[in-house]
Amino acid sequence: MRIGLIAGGGQFPLLFAKKAAQKGITVVGAGFFSETDPDLAEEVDPFQWLYLGQVSKLVKFFKHHDVHQAVMLGTICKTNIFTDIRPDLKALAFIAKTGYSHDNTILSAFADLMQELGIEIKPSTFLLPELVSPAGCWTRRSLDRAEKKDAYQGWKVAKAIGRLDIGQCIVISNGTVLAVEAIEGTDAAIARGGLLAKGIGAVVVKLSKPQQDLRFDLPSSGCDTIRTMVKAGATVLILEAGKSLAFDRQQMIDLADRHNIAIAALTDDDIP
Repeated sequence: MRIGLIAGGGQFPLLFAKKAAQKGITVVGAGFFSETDPDLAEEVDPFQWLYLGQVSKLVKFFKHHDVHQAVMLGTICKTNIFTDIRPDLKALAFIAKTGYSHDNTILSAFADLMQELGIEIKPSTFLLPELVSPAGCWTRRSLDRAEKKDAYQGWKVAKAIGRLDIGQCIVISNGTVLAVEAIEGTDAAIARGGLLAKGIGAVVVKLSKPQQDLRFDLPSSGCDTIRTMVKAGATVLILEAGKSLAFDRQQMIDLADRHNIAIAALTDDDIP
């Protein structure tokens, strides 16, 4: 079996490539300048560097290597969409046809385009189901009453901004929303929220969007998320069970325990 890998930044593409190798699956990888970890080129064979927007080159590369299925993994720095993109004619036609700028809408439309061109986009977690967040409180410390109140309110706010396809994360404290993730990304939103909280603690809620295409762009967290929370003075991380990813989960939990941070993965049924 062989599968294509459309790789953004972060460790997810590397984890996928290594897991595929263990299962005897050949990975044909494509990565983006200024985004993808260069180490990925050593984990897949063959590998092709691309600029954002080079759709025709991507499709030609996959077809040349007999790829009919692919996954889209990793992050894309959203500001690079405006500074480091070289759209080809197929990309320009795609942009003109979709007419949207929202994350999930574009990704779903792009997956549909790839399907039309003979390449099926598979769910990002089909080789790594262990990354999916399990339900429950993960840490030694659970949420206190005030934190639960913020978590429940924050959940509803996060779902609302997700419905508008704005972002996946909000920061809330004492009933006040301090930060809403937009183009700057989760870590910057947490830092901004922590600055406004001024040391009184804050709850970080990071959820999938109600219309989320579960094949890609699932909200993810890891040790870097916890480190950012420590610097920001945030005390709670709320994730969505079954619809979010956690990298290096045990290390993430150990780090949270050392800093008295609570982590819980909830579902809509948990929200009063």
